Amino acid sequence: MTVYLLRRLVQMVPVIFGITLIVFVLLRVSGDPVLLMLPEDASQSQIDTLRRSLGLDKPIAQQYLIFMGDLVTGDFGRSIRYGNQPVLPIVLERLPATLQLTLGALVVAVLISLPAGIIAARNRRRWPDYSASTLSILGEAMPNFWLGIMLILIFAIHWQLFPVSGRSGFLSVVLPAVTLGTGLAAMLTRLMRSSLLEVLSLDYVRTATAKGMRPRGVLLKHALRNSLMSYVTVLGLQIASLMAGSVVTEQVFAWPGIGLLAIQAINSRDMAVVQAVVIVASIIVMLANLAVDLLYAVIDPRISYS
Repeated sequence: MTVYLLRRLVQMVPVIFGITLIVFVLLRVSGDPVLLMLPEDASQSQIDTLRRSLGLDKPIAQQYLIFMGDLVTGDFGRSIRYGNQPVLPIVLERLPATLQLTLGALVVAVLISLPAGIIAARNRRRWPDYSASTLSILGEAMPNFWLGIMLILIFAIHWQLFPVSGRSGFLSVVLPAVTLGTGLAAMLTRLMRSSLLEVLSLDYVRTATAKGMRPRGVLLKHALRNSLMSYVTVLGLQIASLMAGSVVTEQVFAWPGIGLLAIQAINSRDMAVVQAVVIVASIIVMLANLAVDLLYAVIDPRISYS
C-alpha cells in the first residue's frame, strides 16, 4: 500500500507541471496581463513600469522558469486586489469553505442517490422506477443558479428556515449543498439503478436466490457491494465537476469560498489569484481521485495494492 501510494504521488508531479504550463500559457494568450491589470487610460510609462516589476519584459521561457521557481517555494505571486498581499494565504483562507460545501454536496448526493437507485432497481418498470427516472432527468436538467434562487425564495425568504446567504453555521450550508449536490444525485441515481440491475442478473445472485436467501440479504450481501465499484468511480470523477459548480453556487449564496474568490479576482483583473485558485483546486481533485482508488480495496477484497 505504501509503495503504491508513493508511486501515485510521484505520478502527480508531471500532472501538476502540465497544469501550471496550461495556466501560464492561457493567462498570456488571453491578453497582456499588464493591460488587464491597469485601467484603460494608463500611460505608457505606467505600463512599462508594471511590466518590469512583474518580470514580463523578459523572454517567455525565462518567465516560465521564474514562475515555476516561485511555485516551488510556495510563492504564487501577489494580489493586486488585496493590497499586494501574498496570494497563497488568501486562497488557503477561503479553501475550508469550499471543501465544506463540496463535502456537503457529496453527502446530499449519496443520501439521495443510493436509496433512490436501490428502490428503482428493486421495482423495475413500476411506479417507483418511473418516478426515480423522471426526477433524475429533472435534477440533471435544472441549472444550479436557478435551483439555488428557487431554494432561497422558498426556504430562506418565504418560510425563513435557512439563512439567505453567507457562512454562519450548519444551517447556512444546507441550501448551497442541496443546490450543488442535486445534479450529481440525479446522475448517480441512474447509475446506481443500472449497475444494480446488471449485478442482479448475474448467475451468482440467481444462485443465492435459488438457495432460499431472502431478497434483502441477496441485495445487501451480494449485489449492492459489487455494484458500488462503478458508483464510487463516477463519484470520484465528479469531484472536479463539483469544484467547478461551486463557482456558480458560491456566487448565488455569497459563500466565501475559492469559487467566489475566483469570480471577484476575474472582475478585478487579479490574475495571480485566479492562477493560484486553479492550481490549488487541481491538486485537491487529484488527491480526491487518489482517495477513491484506495477505497476500491475496501469495497472489493479482491483488489490489493500491497
